[in-house]
Amino acid sequence: MPEEKKAIKLKTQNLILENRQKLSISGVIDVESFNDECVVVDTEMGILIIHGNDLRISKLNLDSSELNIEGDIISCEYSDRDSQSTKKPGLFSKMFR
Repeated sequence: MPEEKKAIKLKTQNLILENRQKLSISGVIDVESFNDECVVVDTEMGILIIHGNDLRISKLNLDSSELNIEGDIISCEYSDRDSQSTKKPGLFSKMFR
């Protein structure tokens, strides 16, 4: 008998950036850290690091996995969870190079 295949939940995530001022993110698991220059978000697709100026979280709903960030957004960068032996030290060492 062939083995039954387990149903695999497809990961989906959307990033919508409006005029480099408002970023809407779906698939959010948790916000690791934030300040007015950097927001570190744990998502279904890995760690997402948003850099900018005067950043603020305008909406966070973990039940619906949604996050809205407003401010001057400079960059968005993913970092895979599996590539880091420990999450926080590796993350901060990359940010402060």
